[in-house]
Amino acid sequence: MGRKSSQKKNAAMLDSDDTASLSSSTSSMPLDHMADFGTDEVVVNDDTLLDQSLDALFEKRGATREKALALIIEAFNGHLQHSFVEKKFATLLHQCLNSVKKGSAKEVTLAAHAIGLLSLTVGPGDKALEILEESFVPISEALRIHPETSKTSSLLQCLAVITFVGGEEPEETEKSMQIVWQVAHPKLGPNVAAAKPSPALTAMGVTAWSFLLTSIEGRALNSKSWQESMSYFSTLLEKDDRSLRIAAGEALALIFEMGSLEKFCGDSKVSNVPSVDEGNDSRKSMHIHGLKNKILNQVRSLSTEAGGKGTVKKDLNNQRNTFQDILQLVEDGYPPQTSTKIGGDYLNTDTWQDLIRLNFLKHFLGGGFDKHIQENQFLLDLFGFAPKKKLLSGAERRMTSHEKRMYKSPNSAANKARTQSLNKQRMLSQDKNVGQFAVDFGDI
Repeated sequence: MGRKSSQKKNAAMLDSDDTASLSSSTSSMPLDHMADFGTDEVVVNDDTLLDQSLDALFEKRGATREKALALIIEAFNGHLQHSFVEKKFATLLHQCLNSVKKGSAKEVTLAAHAIGLLSLTVGPGDKALEILEESFVPISEALRIHPETSKTSSLLQCLAVITFVGGEEPEETEKSMQIVWQVAHPKLGPNVAAAKPSPALTAMGVTAWSFLLTSIEGRALNSKSWQESMSYFSTLLEKDDRSLRIAAGEALALIFEMGSLEKFCGDSKVSNVPSVDEGNDSRKSMHIHGLKNKILNQVRSLSTEAGGKGTVKKDLNNQRNTFQDILQLVEDGYPPQTSTKIGGDYLNTDTWQDLIRLNFLKHFLGGGFDKHIQENQFLLDLFGFAPKKKLLSGAERRMTSHEKRMYKSPNSAANKARTQSLNKQRMLSQDKNVGQFAVDFGDI
């Protein structure tokens, strides 16, 4: 009874029509550090907001759950919530999965993102494995029932992240790769036509597939599963959508870097025939050689493509640069070297494997990327990144312009929670005054 009352009380704090979606905003430090700046703001502790948001996930009203999930995402983006996860891990996971199973498209999108953030926060281990095992079926089912909806991209990213963090065996990763592949390249049967996904969804599927492939060594792959993948990616290079071409090109670059071409470009006419004679081996070798030359010509063409009327120059340059890097790998064996500035440090990559991982996680984390890449031990180890520690005391630290927007802006989580708290106190005060006046009037 006490917990139910507490849930309703906390949900009421969030259930306000003037609470906008907070999923796009992030913070760069815990909310309770606002006290360090000597402001007059009401200090709102991260755990308090998260407790209120978690309780709101039990509410029947969908809009309340959506707002709660948005707050949870903001909190997990802005700070590594180890303390909260240690206490409320199972409850948060269970409620997010309920949202995936029963929620609106928006709620599913938010819940899937929250599950991915939860996995990145706990890092590899028993909890990450539990997230993968508990989430695999609900996410797979959601993708199967509604393969082309606004929530599908978020579900694909979630599945990729929780598998990348929690998957301990190649078989677990390949199971998720198969689900992702079915969304990007659906096949129902020889006499059943499958609906084609949009270019954007196909691109996300290919990108998620590539991200998962970075976690498997070539020799550990099931050679029968991906025999025609290179041929498929080659057809995508001929599509009009640039994002789709780039996604396919990066997948091909990763395959070339891994060096296990025979596992990705088998000829369907001979791939199912046991290799018992030299003739069959020769045909396979010729097929691989021919496909490699075809892809090389496609990559060369895309690296120098001229822009036509109405072409967005930035997109064209991005395509050219990407395929110039791919061409350098295929022709000379050299992967691109990149350097990403993060704070006062630089995160460097020198393989397609790391570049694909970095780009995927950067896209998934959005505004929370800088925080996680500097403090999340799993990501620090993954990229071998060692940022300089700048330890400043509370008296020495000044609020940056970004932090001012996050904590003083009317749209910040702290300000909204403060406003809601003050409104509630004002309403209680008014009710008390009205009651007092009624007593006084009756005494006259």
